[in-house]
Amino acid sequence: MKQLPINITIDSDLYLKNPESTDLGKKIVSKSIEMINTLGFEGFTFKKLGVAIGSNESSIYRYFESKHSLLVYLISWYWSWIEYKIVFTIMNIDDAEERLKRCIMLLTEDISEDNSISFINEILLHQIIIAESSKAYHTKDIDKENEKGYYKTYKRVVQRVSDIVLEINTTFEFPHMLVSTVIEGAHHQRYFSKHLPALTDVEDGKNNIVRFYTDLVFKTIK
Repeated sequence: MKQLPINITIDSDLYLKNPESTDLGKKIVSKSIEMINTLGFEGFTFKKLGVAIGSNESSIYRYFESKHSLLVYLISWYWSWIEYKIVFTIMNIDDAEERLKRCIMLLTEDISEDNSISFINEILLHQIIIAESSKAYHTKDIDKENEKGYYKTYKRVVQRVSDIVLEINTTFEFPHMLVSTVIEGAHHQRYFSKHLPALTDVEDGKNNIVRFYTDLVFKTIK
């Protein structure tokens, strides 16, 4: 499906200066995605990023107060993008089961095409979400950050899909648990398929992750 041009808006609490407001800011975000994907979050530093983009390390701190803040920004951007895709994909579908199937696919499928939205490589960002996103909220400051709304886009996606689950089964007790389990589980399975294949049943050409979680959800809620 051809995507419409969009502009993802991120909460201003997640940055010091909007990176989309300048060419340097866009370069910081774009190059950081490449480097985090290559080096891992632990190996990534603002000093290395500054060298890569030909700028002073101090200039990066004008946009983000830490690499943790940058990771949270990237996660928020990703989930805002996913939310857009969900809304766009199901907007004209009346049948709740079909809407849920489409949502599960969007939440569990691999991203094989870059839609060139804005200045962000969504394929690489997806890899970061799979491998690194848990490091953003497995911190001592998670409760304070949650109160500030750092993860509200992720929670909003879970809520949207949970609402569809309840359309299908109004008495189902655990919609949020189910949806968040599907999302996190699919990420684990993607990671396992590349690094610990004995822990998964992924097979080339069979889209087993999407099939498994679609089957799991519908068997669980009925």
